[in-house]
Amino acid sequence: MLNKVILIGRLTRDPELRYTPTNGTAVASFALAVDRMNGKDETDFIDIVVWNKQAELCAQYLSKGKSAAVVGRLQIRSYEAKDGTKRRVAEVVAESVRFLSPKSSSDPGPRSDFDEFPKEINLEDEEVPF
Repeated sequence: MLNKVILIGRLTRDPELRYTPTNGTAVASFALAVDRMNGKDETDFIDIVVWNKQAELCAQYLSKGKSAAVVGRLQIRSYEAKDGTKRRVAEVVAESVRFLSPKSSSDPGPRSDFDEFPKEINLEDEEVPF
């Protein structure tokens, strides 16, 4: 069986970085706006979840409006909302993220040269053609 998702789109918001309370593992979430390739002006907004060092790098280098490619798996999870209702959410858990927008000179941070900008973080050492 196979559960593999490949998406290219623009971030709809800045990544939200937080740490798990039990062991302090980094987790970031953001959404991608992905255009459909059906000849119509339709866009899907897909939630992305990124873990560990990759989450910290996404939070540091990605922001609203920047382009990114995400390779991961689709996950459907259930949770109970504050009002007690049960809800389900579909999200992509990223295995690798490729930053497609160049780092602008106005962004803060130690790196100013696009060649030094990390273009891809792949935790599974898997070659993915883009």
